[in-house]
Amino acid sequence: MDNQFILTPYYMGRRAPGLDDLAQGGWIVNRRADEPVMGVLPLPEQYRRLGALLTPLRDAVAGAVRAGRRPVSVAGDCMAPIGVLAGLQEAGVTPTLLWFDAHGDFNTWDTSPSGFIVGMPLAQIVGRGDQNLLEETGLAPFPESQVILADARDLDPGEDEAVSTSGVTHVERVTDLLSGDLPDGPLYVHVDTDILDPTVAPAMYFRSPGGPEPKTLRRVFERLAETGRVVAASMSTWAPELDHDGRSRAASLDLLAGLVDTTP
Repeated sequence: MDNQFILTPYYMGRRAPGLDDLAQGGWIVNRRADEPVMGVLPLPEQYRRLGALLTPLRDAVAGAVRAGRRPVSVAGDCMAPIGVLAGLQEAGVTPTLLWFDAHGDFNTWDTSPSGFIVGMPLAQIVGRGDQNLLEETGLAPFPESQVILADARDLDPGEDEAVSTSGVTHVERVTDLLSGDLPDGPLYVHVDTDILDPTVAPAMYFRSPGGPEPKTLRRVFERLAETGRVVAASMSTWAPELDHDGRSRAASLDLLAGLVDTTP
C-alpha cells in the first residue's frame, strides 16, 4: 500500500525543531504560523494550539484515504491520533485501534496526578473526560470495544481501574499479539515510542523501565503488516533534544518501517 507520510513537528502545541528533518519528498508537513511561547501555557491556549494542528491533520488523513493511500502520521505527542481518527471517520473508515504505549493515556481530570493532558488522549478518544479536542475536530467518540491497548505497563492509580473496568482490551504482553487471532477488518496502529525499554531508547520525556526489545516489537508490527489491513499508522516520537547519540531515533524509525514498509 502506498504511504502518505504526514509530519507534525510539535509537542503539545510547541515547535519541536529536531523533528523537521524527518520530512522527505512527498511528505505533508503540518505546520502553523509560529507563535512565541512564554512559560507554561494555560489550558485554553494549549487546546487552541492543538486544535490548530489537529484539524489540518484530520483533513490530510481524510484526503490520503480518499486518494487510495495509507496515512502515516509522525508527531511529537499522542494527541495526534485524535486528528488521525477524525480523518478516518470523515473518509468513512471504521478501524480497530491498536495503541502501543508504556502508559495508558487513559487519565481524566478525576484520575490524573499531574494534570497533563498528554496523559489523557485515549480516554478522550473513547468519550471519557474532556471532549474539547473531539468537538474541535468533529471526532465522534470511538467505541471502547474497538480499542486494544498494548503494554501500558505504567498506569497511574485510578487510571488502572478505569482501564480494567472499561471495554478496552488490555494486552499487557505485546508478545501475545504474535499468536492467536487478530481483529477482523481495518486496523489503525498507533505507537508511542516510549514503549521501548529506556536502555535501548532513552530519549523519552516519560521513561518507564521494563519495556520490550525493539526486535520483539518489530516482529509484532510485521505480523500486523502482513495482514494487509493496516489502513493507517501513527507514531509519537522520541524527544529529539535528548537524543544525543541518535539511538532513540534509529530504533523508533525501524519500528515504523516494520509496520508500514512490509505490507503488500
